[in-house]
Amino acid sequence: MSSAGDGGVVEFRDLPARSTHPLIAPLTSLQLRRRLRRPLAPSRQIALPPAGRPFLATLLLLLPLAGPLPRTKPTPPASSPAPVAFSQRSTLQAASNDPERAPEVYRLTPERRALLNTIRYAEGTWLRGSGEGYRVLYGGGRFTGFDRHPEIEVRRRYVSAAAGAYQFLPQTWKATARELALPNFGPSSQDQAALHLVSKRGALPSFDREGLSTAVLARLAPEWASLPSWHGGSLYGQPVRSAEELQAFYQRELARQRELRPA
Repeated sequence: MSSAGDGGVVEFRDLPARSTHPLIAPLTSLQLRRRLRRPLAPSRQIALPPAGRPFLATLLLLLPLAGPLPRTKPTPPASSPAPVAFSQRSTLQAASNDPERAPEVYRLTPERRALLNTIRYAEGTWLRGSGEGYRVLYGGGRFTGFDRHPEIEVRRRYVSAAAGAYQFLPQTWKATARELALPNFGPSSQDQAALHLVSKRGALPSFDREGLSTAVLARLAPEWASLPSWHGGSLYGQPVRSAEELQAFYQRELARQRELRPA
């Protein structure tokens, strides 16, 4: 083992056929020469005094045997747990445990409440604002219990099983109750279902912007036969309230709702 050049760069020559060092004994002279003949780049060459060169030579022999150091994953900084996001569906299912009130998917503003009452007025279930309107069957009869749609078929001028403040047909109610996860046929469930039908008809954004316009009534006419279409009559050949009468009722009811619940 000797140095070459004035800088004292470590080199190795005349290695024995097999090393006797316990850690590098398995390496033959040829293997050692192959490891040690790789020249160092000038930036990595080390100038040492003669006394320190044997130690460095031994270190260079042992480093390839040690292998790479294990990499540890950095520990992330401690932080508070992220809030759990609940889907609308899971929220509705949790709220459905309440046997009386339905989850409020649609916010009941004074304007929307006035719209719902106007639909009740057109359908003949307003009854001066009485809660009995939520129990009305087609033809004016009553049902008892709000646990489910009564599905009572009544024969008058027409045959219908419509029921409730907004005269839901059984199939319409089942589909809407499933979509909103409504717990029963109670008043709050009926209100939410009616607003859902308004929304599905594409009338809710227009109504929120412009109120009960003729265009909004026409959009809702396919859903409620008592509301006038573009031509002023019913799409189903049934008696209807005029747009002017309904708009006048809406304005009075809106003023009353704003007094009850000021903004």
